[in-house]
Amino acid sequence: MTRERRRRIIRRRRTVTGLALVAAISFVAGMTDAVGLLLSGDFVSFMTGNTTRAAIAFADGDYSHAIILFVALWVFILGNALGIVLAYTVSARRTFVVLSGVSLLLAAASIVPATGFPRLQFYLVVLSMGMINATVEHIEGLPIGLTYVTGALSRFGRGIGRWLIGDRNPTGWLIQTVPWTGMACGAVTGAFLTKYAGSHALWIVSVLALAVALATALLPRPLHLHFQQPIVSTRRRA
Repeated sequence: MTRERRRRIIRRRRTVTGLALVAAISFVAGMTDAVGLLLSGDFVSFMTGNTTRAAIAFADGDYSHAIILFVALWVFILGNALGIVLAYTVSARRTFVVLSGVSLLLAAASIVPATGFPRLQFYLVVLSMGMINATVEHIEGLPIGLTYVTGALSRFGRGIGRWLIGDRNPTGWLIQTVPWTGMACGAVTGAFLTKYAGSHALWIVSVLALAVALATALLPRPLHLHFQQPIVSTRRRA
């Protein structure tokens, strides 16, 4: 076997593993998104929608709701930042660490009393949805969005356009359907789950996130390092 053929096989295996991981994590994210929306009435990952709704609430004079949504934007940003910090500082098995953190946040959200802390549960779920984006940032250099599937659909649409004008390298844009499919299936599951289990649905999502985390613990260590962007330091050497 030539070196080039071996590299292609390794790259193909990494891609297949990465896509399976993205599908599973997007499914969890979709479930969380649907459950969070049905329980709180606001988006827990669709920050574009929350920005628009916050602006409308502000224009309508509903300042308290506008502030709640603007705070959610920063909680989501904090979740993304926290996910990166955990991924790069706690353990080399980055995906496992971040997903375990997501599971803990969802478990904490599920035990928050319905009265007395009306928005704490909402913010914990938003924090978890921000954090989950740090699990897989790219597959073989191609950017992957786990909760913002609008970007994936945009890249997919542009890929169709390139194919129509003669680009016959579909791999980069075809894989963008994976996070959308996973999130859509998860959202449908989460909607039905909330319908029958109510607030207990968060417990189920938390357990599922932990199950996916435990599955990723079986992956070779280099794969965990491969799915995140490398850290580029700007510090000058002495």
